[in-house]
Amino acid sequence: MRAITSPTFLFLFAGGFLSCFSSAQASEELKSIVTEGDVFGQVRYRFEHTDQDGFSKDASAHTVRTDLGFKTGNFYGFQGLVEGSVVRHIGDDDFNDTTNGNSQYPVIADPDNEELNQLWLSYDNIPDTNVKFGRQIIKLDNQRFIGSVEWRQNNQTYDAVAINNQTIDDLSLTYSYVGNVNRINGDDHPKGDLDSNSHIVHGNYGYADWLGVSAYAYLLDVKKSPNLSSATYGLRATGKQPISDAWTFSYEAEVAHQTDYADYTDGYGVEYIHLSPAISGYGFTFKPGYELLGSDGSNAFQTPFATGHAFNGWADQFLTTPSGGLQDLYFTVKYRVSDLHQWVDGTTITGTYHKFDADKSGDFGSEFDLGLTKSFALDDVEFLKAVAVTVKYADYRAEDAPFADKQVFWTQFGVTF
Repeated sequence: MRAITSPTFLFLFAGGFLSCFSSAQASEELKSIVTEGDVFGQVRYRFEHTDQDGFSKDASAHTVRTDLGFKTGNFYGFQGLVEGSVVRHIGDDDFNDTTNGNSQYPVIADPDNEELNQLWLSYDNIPDTNVKFGRQIIKLDNQRFIGSVEWRQNNQTYDAVAINNQTIDDLSLTYSYVGNVNRINGDDHPKGDLDSNSHIVHGNYGYADWLGVSAYAYLLDVKKSPNLSSATYGLRATGKQPISDAWTFSYEAEVAHQTDYADYTDGYGVEYIHLSPAISGYGFTFKPGYELLGSDGSNAFQTPFATGHAFNGWADQFLTTPSGGLQDLYFTVKYRVSDLHQWVDGTTITGTYHKFDADKSGDFGSEFDLGLTKSFALDDVEFLKAVAVTVKYADYRAEDAPFADKQVFWTQFGVTF
């Protein structure tokens, strides 16, 4: 099981909690830590099949993720959470999980792993402020830059101190110091842990339904991989507005500038742009979009801590931006079923077409993604909250080298409790 790598965080967690416990252990109120706490978890099975040109064999993986955690009740402003996670494949390992050495197969990045997924202590008795330290999930905005990669069976988590303040109405200010990033590949991968000296600054102001604004500075200092270090400064706006009784307009618009930082000495400066309006009504959503990850010819805009699967196609061909940059022109159609039958109502069908090009020159091909999701609330089943079913398919067609055609199919079934 992966240990928290920064002694500072473990010391703060243990010291803060034990001092609270020892000073109050004679009090009946101590019982609230358990009696007002919550046991939670999930079991998630996934089958993933990948056919990729350039490999002698197709990859197939049956994997199961099992989580179990406990969140304490609030005790004089203190609250804690611990969560363990175990990932195991079932049957043959006919895939490259990034650690098993099966390079004749395409990558399916779900290695067997035992994980201390979260272990944190928070304190909220400072007016309008919450302080959380320890291993935790950090998700900001749409997770384009800072996320938890919850699509993979093993999450990305952060050994961090996070401070959130909401003194001003509708304004949320967050600062996080990240001492280590626990990536999806687990302990056995040489970059499964990234020693970090990173600062994350984020503010969000909700002016109205039609305008919410985020401003941020992400100063990422990655010791093992200086090429992942960068300073990113950006501004993001989102909103929605009814345009009739049946239809609603929404949008997201974002710009950012990224430069070299810390030990990354190859000086550069590149831009990020994302524009995506949408219109929704009668269960449908129509959403065109354009995303640019710019390049100066040698260095491209990178997002190493992102939840990358949600962007630039489900085939995950562009988790690392090519040196020539990336332009993604896409169009999404989504439909949510309603008023048919309880077994199908709430089913969401999503289709997206992507056209990929370099920022400077180059045709990176295209991709079509199709997905179906359905969740069932289990109000009448004791201890169980919901069941979720997902079926997805991605078909990437390459043009210029070094990219290759790739088709991926998933079926997933999960239960939360």
